[in-house]
Amino acid sequence: MSMGEAARGYLEVTRPMNAVAAAVLTFIGAFVAGGSDVVSVPVGAAVGATALAVGAGNAINDYFDREIDRINQPGRPIPRGAVSPQGVLGFSAALFALAVGVALLLPRLAIAIAVVNLLALISYTEYFKGMPGLGNALVAYLVGSTFLFGAAAVSDVGSVVVLFVLAATATLTREIIKDVEDLEGDREEGLNTLPIAIGARRSLWVATALLLGAVAASPLPFLFEYFGVAYLVIVVPAVAVMVYAAYASFTDPTAGQSAMKYGMFLAALAFIVGRAEVVLA
Repeated sequence: MSMGEAARGYLEVTRPMNAVAAAVLTFIGAFVAGGSDVVSVPVGAAVGATALAVGAGNAINDYFDREIDRINQPGRPIPRGAVSPQGVLGFSAALFALAVGVALLLPRLAIAIAVVNLLALISYTEYFKGMPGLGNALVAYLVGSTFLFGAAAVSDVGSVVVLFVLAATATLTREIIKDVEDLEGDREEGLNTLPIAIGARRSLWVATALLLGAVAASPLPFLFEYFGVAYLVIVVPAVAVMVYAAYASFTDPTAGQSAMKYGMFLAALAFIVGRAEVVLA
């Protein structure tokens, strides 16, 4: 195996697009909390630590899933022989170490969030992935916490709590819908997802109830006068799309979880526009 193929394999196990996306969410959290204060060493450190930690978490996920991937995804780097399991494990450890080193440049609250998230990333595949609902909840927390992490870099977490709740709950809803979509395949693989444990329809009702609770909280930044009308103009259609996604999932889980992504994007945009309105006022 050539060095070029090995380098490509190591890059691939990090799922670089996911790492970049998480880093962008961290930056959004910092912008929503700090506005023009985002051009700073702590924010840069938070963005960098997020990308490194997510890359490390994805790599260790490939390490633990290597036997399943030999059957389900033989094109992944470890099954196809581009990289060795031991090499991926060491690569993941190096990325985690770099993430920790970069995170030490951050305020104490941000460091605490980083420590919790690193432990969650390391333990997810081995301990939580197969637990009905808990694995979904951990993924949802990790997605939502990127906003908290960015906000903690500028020492103002309170302003993004609603964004964290909305993002985490929308992610949890989408994860459950995805499990409903994959129900038959997961059952054949012996997994114990929430739809397998309690049934597909009950799982969808749980997801919908959780989402509606987050939707009810979405006007709070406007009501508390954190943001103005511009926020409300975008967040209303965002939550409408997410509620539609939950409804559509009862008949078409694939369409439901796809629509949920667009709703989540709009919700994040609402917070960006809301903060920009305040900064420019």
